[in-house]
Amino acid sequence: MAYEYISYRKVEFSETDMAGLVHFSNYFRYMEIAERDFFESIDVKLIQSIPYDLMGYPRSRAECKFSAPLRFGDTVKIHLAIKTIKDRAIDYQFRLYKVESDTLGNDAEIASIPVAKGHLTTIYAELTDDGSLESKPLPKNVLEKIEEAPKSVLRPEYIE
Repeated sequence: MAYEYISYRKVEFSETDMAGLVHFSNYFRYMEIAERDFFESIDVKLIQSIPYDLMGYPRSRAECKFSAPLRFGDTVKIHLAIKTIKDRAIDYQFRLYKVESDTLGNDAEIASIPVAKGHLTTIYAELTDDGSLESKPLPKNVLEKIEEAPKSVLRPEYIE
């Protein structure tokens, strides 16, 4: 069963301000990218949109604390870990790092500099006939593929 995932991506020019620094809102986007990649890795649809059958995971909580900037061209490593699984919700812990590569032009990671830590709580929900969202218990196919991360994976400084 899965409890963590790591995604990598390059910082795009469009994600930065005039000083070349990543705009704060993109850190939330990076966390969602890791969530999407995690769901793909366990072969589960994050959103299902069939007419009259819409389900997904809206956010009930999202936060991010920053410790260092990311800049245009940097590689960001996004570490997702499942902090807790509840009846209808999943709490994720995120750690974001700037990846330092070797100077020989290889993409080998030689260091990871912490740049941010985050937390998302998602609620499993389905669209009702009247157009409202209704929370439901997490689907069995999801619960069969995920588990809470062991304490050794959850870094204490990121647990609030």
